[in-house]
Formats: sequence, structure tokens, C-alpha cells
Amino acid sequence: MADRQRISYVPPEKMTPEMRAELERCAREGTPRPESSSVRAHVPGAFWAFANSWRDIFHTGICEHAIKELCRLYVSRSVTCEFCGNQRSTKAFTGKLVEAQADDLVNFEKSTKYDDRQKAALAYAEAITWRLETDDKFWDRLHQHFSEPELVELGCFIALTMGQQSWLRLLNIDHHQVMAGTSASMAPGFESAEALAKSKASPDYWAKKDKTPKKHVA
Repeated sequence: MADRQRISYVPPEKMTPEMRAELERCAREGTPRPESSSVRAHVPGAFWAFANSWRDIFHTGICEHAIKELCRLYVSRSVTCEFCGNQRSTKAFTGKLVEAQADDLVNFEKSTKYDDRQKAALAYAEAITWRLETDDKFWDRLHQHFSEPELVELGCFIALTMGQQSWLRLLNIDHHQVMAGTSASMAPGFESAEALAKSKASPDYWAKKDKTPKKHVA
């Protein structure tokens, strides 16, 4: 069965108090949601390596969080990770990003929904995700908008989320399966199990419309 879950969730009651506290944070704040953390909980080292890195270079750090959230969603569209693509960072989408900016990411260069700094960050995400060749013009563009420390953090974050999303895509995990009953960080139309099922059944569901996203062509 193509939709069979491939790795089980570790039940919260079998986690350490510290891991359970992080899982409760995931249920309360999201990005990530509890399901992916419950898979990583099979190996505490993997659980904490991701949780700590995600905290330090996504939720905090020197480059603005909203830029990193756009890059995260770009990767979701590129690798078709539905688990990740159906989440939104509440921190980023509260007064900084709008939902329309989540819909035009694959065509970001021609879109009017992003400013020049956001487009430069997305070009960075595109080059990493699709293994594009780069030149002096590409790097001049990045250096125009970002400091070297920002480029390091942003590059590390893009690499982290691309690796995780490429893996999670294979697992067939879904939302509202661990610590169900919360809607923290869920995208509009995915706030409950019923809403999620309805949105996924729609012919306009983003992953259904573009199962094999193509990289941007200038």
C-alpha cells in the first residue's frame, strides 16, 4: 500500500520527561508538529540533534525567521513533502508573511509577491535544492542582500530542512495522529483531521496539482 506509514511513532508515555516536554511544545507551537518528532524519538540522539538545530537556526538565529520560513516552504513544494508543506510557522505568518506567498514559490522569480531580499534567499534555496551551477552574478546577488554569517545560517537551514523533508516524504506520516486536538501551525484548511482530509481530496490541493515540481527556468 503506497499510503502505509513506514516508521512508527514512539508513544509520548514512553519518552523521557525532557522529550515529552519538547513534544508538548511541538503540539502547542508547531513547526515541527508532534508526529515527525515522535518518529525521531526512536533515537534520542536524532531527536535532540534535530530539535536543537531547528531551535537554533530556524526559530532563532541571525537571519529573519520569515525568510527562513519561505525557504522551508520552497523546499516543501520542490520535494513534495506534504507533511511539511501543510504547516505554517505561526511566528512567520503573524504580521510578516501572508498565505498568498506560500502559493507562488516555485515561480518566485517572476512573482510580485516577494521583495528582492526574499527572492535572493529563494534563489539560494533553489540552487541548493536543485544542485544548480552558480556564478559570480549569483553570489554578488546574495552578498548584496545578506552578510556572510546570514548566508551560513541560511544555507545550513536550507540543507537541514531539505534533508529532513526528503526523508519525511517517504514515511507517509500525517497530522493529527499524535497529541491530536491542536491546530498549532497548521496551514489554513488543515486545522483538524476532518479539514485535512477534505483539503487533500480537493482537486486544487497543492500536492495533487504539482506532484513533480520543476525548478525555476529564467
